[in-house]
Amino acid sequence: MAVREVRKIGDPVLRESAAAVDIAAVATADFARLVDDMVETMHAEGGIGIAAPQIGESVRVAVIAIDPASSRYPGMTGFPLTLFINPRISVVDPTEQGFWEGCLSVPNLRGYVFRPRGIRVEFLDGSGRPRSLHAEGFLATVLQHELDHLDGVLFVDRVRDTTKLTTIENYARYWASTASAPTDI
Repeated sequence: MAVREVRKIGDPVLRESAAAVDIAAVATADFARLVDDMVETMHAEGGIGIAAPQIGESVRVAVIAIDPASSRYPGMTGFPLTLFINPRISVVDPTEQGFWEGCLSVPNLRGYVFRPRGIRVEFLDGSGRPRSLHAEGFLATVLQHELDHLDGVLFVDRVRDTTKLTTIENYARYWASTASAPTDI
């Protein structure tokens, strides 16, 4: 396992549509190493999710884990470390909800993003078995944020009101007390 460099906005790999993972590759040592590196990098950077393009690998893989004991996400429901291979999202509740989002690939910036409240994600797990997950609320936002990376989309692309783009310092100073949700997806 290794902590890899997180690619930052402006790096072309973050704007590519990632390639699907061949099911035969899932059982390889190289794939296991990629997943381990993603998890290690996510934890080292203090994130709750990371997609393969964020460490320079343009493949359709993401991992998410939400620790309910984290002081960054008070009151949020936990979510176990989950691997998503070749995920596909469908909207099941288009009612919009807004959250402040941040990103390991867009350092020192926060933005208010509206996304559908309820989604279903179809994906392969680490054994290559098909899985389905229904998510609502904050988890739905986290999933949409991370899986956007697989299509070359960053959260800043989804900010409608650019007056709600702010640095981390100014988020804490001016917005955090008015925010209805945590940041740093």
